[in-house]
Amino acid sequence: MIRELIEKNRSYRRFFQDHQISGETLRELVGLARLGASASNRQPLRYILSNEPDKNALIFETLGWARFIEDWPCPSEGERPSAYVVILRDNEVGDSCGCDHGIAAQNILLGAVEKGLGGCMFGSMKKQKLRESLSIPDLYDIVLVVALGKPKEKVVVEEVKDGDTRYWRDDAGTHHVPKWRVDELVLDI
Repeated sequence: MIRELIEKNRSYRRFFQDHQISGETLRELVGLARLGASASNRQPLRYILSNEPDKNALIFETLGWARFIEDWPCPSEGERPSAYVVILRDNEVGDSCGCDHGIAAQNILLGAVEKGLGGCMFGSMKKQKLRESLSIPDLYDIVLVVALGKPKEKVVVEEVKDGDTRYWRDDAGTHHVPKWRVDELVLDI
């Protein structure tokens, strides 16, 4: 079951924008995030939830979309995420969150897949613009944004060829993601 969820958990960048995700569903996904491991169990992460079109638009315009697909700047209207989770670090809890935010985001995405949704993690964003747009106090550092929605695209995993790990789209719009084989990742030392 976990393998199936992981295989379905791709970085989706096009969605059925009109598919609503409830606030309750977003809170359930953050509930999964909070159950993940946390360094020294400090639990420094906080979350901003968005499923309202106006707030979604503010978040959307700060994100860096699909760097390797040069002729595609971002999803068009109608294909944008219908919800977001902005992951913050509470600076009063500590000046680092280690890899807690990655664990939290992965738990959110796996929970989303289980619900028939999909998403994409964003570390590439205009943080200051996002801070200003959402009036995020300086007490919090923005660490990740998770975009969520009902996927509108097909994403396939394939083997890396000639050392090239760049993802790409074919003429049919299928998103291809090269991954190294296990034999290439495990060192025999």
